[in-house]
Amino acid sequence: MKKLSILLSTALFCCLFIFSGCEQQGQQKSAPAEKKDIYLQLYSLRDDIKADFAATIDSVAKMGYTGIEAAGYNDGLFYGMSPADFKKAIEDAGLEVLSSHAGRPLAEPASDTNWEETWAWWDTAIQAHKDAGMKYLVVAWIPAPKTLADLQAYCDYFNQIGEKCNAAGLRFGYHNHNFEYKEVEGELMYDYMLKNTDPAKVFFQMDVYWTVMGQKAPVDYFNEYPGRFEILHIKDSKELGQSGMVGFDAIYNNVDKAGAKYMVVEVERYSGTPFNGVRESIDYLNNADFVKASYNK
Repeated sequence: MKKLSILLSTALFCCLFIFSGCEQQGQQKSAPAEKKDIYLQLYSLRDDIKADFAATIDSVAKMGYTGIEAAGYNDGLFYGMSPADFKKAIEDAGLEVLSSHAGRPLAEPASDTNWEETWAWWDTAIQAHKDAGMKYLVVAWIPAPKTLADLQAYCDYFNQIGEKCNAAGLRFGYHNHNFEYKEVEGELMYDYMLKNTDPAKVFFQMDVYWTVMGQKAPVDYFNEYPGRFEILHIKDSKELGQSGMVGFDAIYNNVDKAGAKYMVVEVERYSGTPFNGVRESIDYLNNADFVKASYNK
């Protein structure tokens, strides 16, 4: 009986040991990878948003995106909603409200600008962005300046907007396309803007795809103008990694030099549906070893 008792005890110990080991292995296998902070420019799903805003935002959250950048501001409203309602809709879906594209161009010529109306417009826009919980307000585009005087007028204009945004607790930035990499009276437009705007008032949201389309290397700009690029637009010809033209590994490996704190995916064109393109893009970044979990820590 004593031998039988010892044998039973040994067998029970072995079973418990094996069960415990299996449980630990199961936990190790099922442990989720660290979630990456990846934001989405909602222009990527512009048609879906028009059809069903709530369902689209819910899908963005389920894909694993951290938050959004809006592209639907107009007259104090975001996608037809008050700033408070927009903020609630985004946060109820489990997403963060990061930034928004909005802007009011100068008159042509700039000297014809109605400054009273212009600053009233900006006062409304800045307050709306603040009420919506935005960290950043970004001008997405300006008409291509024909002269350096026109370009300098925009630099001065941006410095003033940036000062107003700073006072409201926001950061103000400019998003490029590829025409900024052309010369205006012998000066490269993008470089001129970087040199003639105040870093304390104006940051640059580099769209890395459009920079490459302008035949320039994003990393060269990070090195020449360190710290000026607080947000990067991570974009490709279609889905991320689809074209092979954009060196995302080099871009991400030089984020510290750029000064980038947030990465915002934008998908303008698609191989399939917009939803598939947006999903494939976040999958690409989540599976990329060169992408860290966060750049704002």
